[in-house]
Amino acid sequence: MRDFTPETYRLLLKSLLEQKYNFQPFIDFLLNAKSRSVILRHDVDARKMNSLLFAQLENEFGIKGTYYFRIIPESFDENLIKQIYDLGHEIGYHYEDVSLIAKTRSIFNVQHNNTDRDKELLIKAAIDSFSKNLEKLRRIVPVETICMHGSPLSKWDNRLLWKYYNYRDFGIKGEPYFNTDFREVLYLTDTGRRWDGEAVSVRDKAKSKGINTTSETEVIRRENSFHSTFDIINAAKENRLPDKIMLTVHPQRWDRRPMFWFRELVWQNVKNIVKGALVKIQNDKL
Repeated sequence: MRDFTPETYRLLLKSLLEQKYNFQPFIDFLLNAKSRSVILRHDVDARKMNSLLFAQLENEFGIKGTYYFRIIPESFDENLIKQIYDLGHEIGYHYEDVSLIAKTRSIFNVQHNNTDRDKELLIKAAIDSFSKNLEKLRRIVPVETICMHGSPLSKWDNRLLWKYYNYRDFGIKGEPYFNTDFREVLYLTDTGRRWDGEAVSVRDKAKSKGINTTSETEVIRRENSFHSTFDIINAAKENRLPDKIMLTVHPQRWDRRPMFWFRELVWQNVKNIVKGALVKIQNDKL
């Protein structure tokens, strides 16, 4: 069986359900974390119709998760968002306002010459954009949590907003990279179209600033090889996973149609080379 197909995803969900995991949207986990739970998170970056397929598949199992939508046309779709929300899933904002504003204003993309005044103008424009886009989404469905989009090709980290502002002032109750204790929650993400893609991930990492993951979850990672989805399925069946997991999937990467499946495989491998180089540059600067 091929990896990264809806059929393989179905097996993954089934294996976790068989181990008595409770699937929770992020907001539910924040308000009432179950003792044995999977925070099910979806980043809707592109090919948005795949997200509806996933939402329907999960609904068959009685599973609910969180779907984070970007504001760009490849992701944002009012009817689609309503359909996924009506299936019982949480909807959140996959914000990227800092990188989007910087992209439209060339001065912010100069690598080393940004002044404090330039950054101040960027952040002010970005928070205005965030507020407007959040309200645009809230006119469709309730939104209580947000999650940054990694924007790997931008030098700007979208989480920079919260160095100057507080997302709780916007009625937001949580952001996964700030409100998840990754010492207790094992972070599994299909970034890079693999489950061990940290080496080619610019920002989608559990080791966020200020979080020390040298803990039980880090030991589990060292002792287990999570490369394919089948590695996670086997670990679940053998009860090698911790009680709390954040499972982050990008539905665009999963497809049963051979042409689309192969295209995503090739394109992701190309992206991994580029992102791997960016990560190396970042590490060399440390």
